[in-house]
Amino acid sequence: MTLPKTPSFRLDGRRAVVTGAGRGIGLALAAALAEAGAEVTLIARTAAEIGAGAQAVRDAGGRAEAACLDVADINAVAAFFAERQAFDVLVNNAGTNRPKPMLDVDEADFDAVIDLNLKSAFFVAQAGARRMVEDGVKGSLIHIGSQMGHVGGPKRSLYCASKWALEGMSKAIALDLAGHGIRSNTIAPTFIETPLTKPFFEDETFRASVLDKIKLGRIGTVEDLMGAALFLACDAAALVTGTSLIVDGGWTAE
Repeated sequence: MTLPKTPSFRLDGRRAVVTGAGRGIGLALAAALAEAGAEVTLIARTAAEIGAGAQAVRDAGGRAEAACLDVADINAVAAFFAERQAFDVLVNNAGTNRPKPMLDVDEADFDAVIDLNLKSAFFVAQAGARRMVEDGVKGSLIHIGSQMGHVGGPKRSLYCASKWALEGMSKAIALDLAGHGIRSNTIAPTFIETPLTKPFFEDETFRASVLDKIKLGRIGTVEDLMGAALFLACDAAALVTGTSLIVDGGWTAE
């Protein structure tokens, strides 16, 4: 009897790019892909931060380069991908949030959140996918969404709008690119503790409200997302497209 063989979770010989990779979730996902064998390009606006991140990946034995790029600059994004060989994996991670009650949101808040979380994500995916199609690469697009792309939350009207839109965008992209063998999926995390979010959890009332919704009883860590990204990037997810991998400790199950 011949048993089926588990598809590889390795990424040897493949090229990956991660936006917003200078710290936090982006850096962790870059590290995960590099550990699995991918050659990773880390993108962020701050040269010193992205350079340090790439060096840390190399120090850990991975292959990584830093690329200083503002993903809000659509022309620069198009040029970046046009000038390079196609990536096999693209992680759309750059994003922002401006938590405010809906009645207090102004146009500048709206533009800041929607432009980065949705507009920039779309054009990064478009530029990366165009290059994949041109080079005949059957790749994986991974968009970092949020549990707030599946539910609502107080003071999250803009963030929810952007992340719900990202979910729909990813599904439509999956349909458009399926014929090219390019997959598109989202990862939807719960609250993740990073250097950026850690100060918020020092508010005990806020922390308690979050833990009340996360049924597994703890705030997420960047490590909780590393396996999810690796799965969606590798051959083990070859038939997975147009869906969302929700990593929320049970928040949205209720």
